[in-house]
Amino acid sequence: MSEDAFSEQPISSRVVTGLAKISLALKTQAWKEAGQQGLTPTQGQILTLLAQKGDRRLGEIAEALGITPATASDAVKVLVAKGLVVKNRGPGDARAVSLSLTPEGRSEAQRTALWPDFLLAAVESLEPEEQQVFLRGLVKMIAALQEKGYIAPVRMCVTCTFFRPNVHPGTARPHHCAFVDAAFGDGDLQLECADHQPAPLEQARRAL
Repeated sequence: MSEDAFSEQPISSRVVTGLAKISLALKTQAWKEAGQQGLTPTQGQILTLLAQKGDRRLGEIAEALGITPATASDAVKVLVAKGLVVKNRGPGDARAVSLSLTPEGRSEAQRTALWPDFLLAAVESLEPEEQQVFLRGLVKMIAALQEKGYIAPVRMCVTCTFFRPNVHPGTARPHHCAFVDAAFGDGDLQLECADHQPAPLEQARRAL
């Protein structure tokens, strides 16, 4: 390989290639695990979502997973038929239908939530400092994708009104959470926080 060949492909393109390979591994593993449990990956994602977020309407599920309402509806019909999900009618409004897990569905959701765990060993092969850099990069990428509408809003530190980035410079914990009034570092950045309060996306661009 010539020396020039190393610079022919931008590093950003190589990062995308690597992410695509990881995505393929995730899809392959999801189909493998789903097949063993008699589900599709989409049905498994719906169970996990309901377990994490509680009752949701069909439109909310479709938006959160980035799928069409028709696809979500088809998946939910199967889950209802399997006794894993139940439809709840809103009081005084029969059209206000929310979806929740049955006890069997909650048990199944606990298993589907473990599908991505095969990646843990790969992530843990990184040094702690590498994991922090990787996490920081993922947060910035997710924020950029969210801003462009490619993924549903994520309850991350950098998109939260309580987040105070880099207010403790020169320390191991440069950021501050106004909700708990505590400093924290890049390794503590959250991708899904129950106390999240949305802030303008302009904040996310400036945060890290």
